Amino acid sequence: MTYDIAIIGGGIAGASLAAALARHATVVILEAEDIAGYHATGRSAAFWSETYGGPGIQPLTTASGAALRAGGFLDSLGSLHIGRAQDRSRIDAFLEAFAGSSVALSAVDPQTRIPGLRADWTLGVMEPSCAYIDVAALHAHYLSTLRRAGGQVVTNAALETATRRDGAWTIETRAGAYKAHLLVDAAGAWADLVATRCGVAPIGIQPYRRTVVQVRTDPVPAAGMPHVADISGNFYFKPEAGGRLWLSPHDETATDPCDAAPEEIDVAIAIDRFEHVVDWRVAAVERRWAGLRSFAPDRHPVYGLDSCTPGFFWFAGQGGFGIQTAPAAAALAAASILGTAPPDGLDPARYAPDRFVDRLG
Repeated sequence: MTYDIAIIGGGIAGASLAAALARHATVVILEAEDIAGYHATGRSAAFWSETYGGPGIQPLTTASGAALRAGGFLDSLGSLHIGRAQDRSRIDAFLEAFAGSSVALSAVDPQTRIPGLRADWTLGVMEPSCAYIDVAALHAHYLSTLRRAGGQVVTNAALETATRRDGAWTIETRAGAYKAHLLVDAAGAWADLVATRCGVAPIGIQPYRRTVVQVRTDPVPAAGMPHVADISGNFYFKPEAGGRLWLSPHDETATDPCDAAPEEIDVAIAIDRFEHVVDWRVAAVERRWAGLRSFAPDRHPVYGLDSCTPGFFWFAGQGGFGIQTAPAAAALAAASILGTAPPDGLDPARYAPDRFVDRLG
C-alpha cells in the first residue's frame, strides 16, 4: 500500500507525531533499531522543566504541561537553580528572561533548601513547577495510540535511500520498500543523514553526547529535595527512587550519530563537580550512561516542510527537550501537516526549516 505518511524514527518525536496524525491519515513508523526509543528517548534524565532550553523552548514546554499532567506522566519535583556571588549577573539574566512568561520563579536562599550545600553557593532561584516525567510510559502511550488508530511500527527498518516520483516517496529500508506521500524526518541524531539519503540538503543538526551517572551518597538525599542545577550550566543532579541520586556534568561533546557510551573522564568530572557543591560523599557509582542531544545551528527545533523538497517534513533538532515538549510539538507539526490552525500561543514560523534556506548555498 501507499501510506499517507511515513515517519523515519520511532523515538519520542516520531511516536508523538504519529499518534497525533493516526486518526486522520494512514501512518507508518520506520525505526532503525529493533525497539523504538532505544537512543535518546530511552536515556533521558527524565525531568520536565519550563525553563530548560531557554525562552525559545518554554512556550512548547508550558503548552505540553496540561496534557502531561492529565495523562499522569508528571510527578512533583521542583528545581533549584544555584549560583555563587560571581554568578549574580547570570541569576539576574535568568529571572529577566522569563519575566514576561507564565513560569513562576522566585529568588531564594539555597542554603536553607539543600543540606550540606557548600558556603559559597549563596544564590538561588526556585522553579516549583519542575517535575519528574515518566518517559517510558509516555512513549508507550504514543505507540499504543498509533496502533489503536490502525498505524504501524516497523522495526529493524533503517532507511537506505528514498526517492520521490509522481507525488510519492519510495523508501528503501533494511526491512523492505515502503511508499508514502509525505516523508517525516524524525530521526534525531540521524536527521541530517536521513535527509541526505532522501536527496535533501542537510540543515546542520549536530548530535552531542550527554552523560548521566546514578550514585549512592552519604548522606542519602533528603525527602523532598528538588532537582538542582548550576546557573552556569556545569552540572545538575536530582533525587531518584531508593535514595539514589542522578547527576550530570552537563557535558556537550560533539559526535557523529552513534550508540553513545559514557566516557570515564565525564563520569569523574560529574562526581568532582558534585563534591564541590555539597559536602556529601559519593559512596558508589551504580550506573552510568550517555545519550545524544541533537541541535540545529540556532538550538531551536525544526518543524515543517522543507522549502526546496516537496513532501519532505522536518521534525528534528529537539535537543534535550524533545520529551518535555512532545505534546505541543506534535500538535504543532500535525496542524501543519493537516492544514489546521496551530495550537494557541505557538508560532509555527519560529521553528520552520526555511530559516536555514541559506544552507543550499
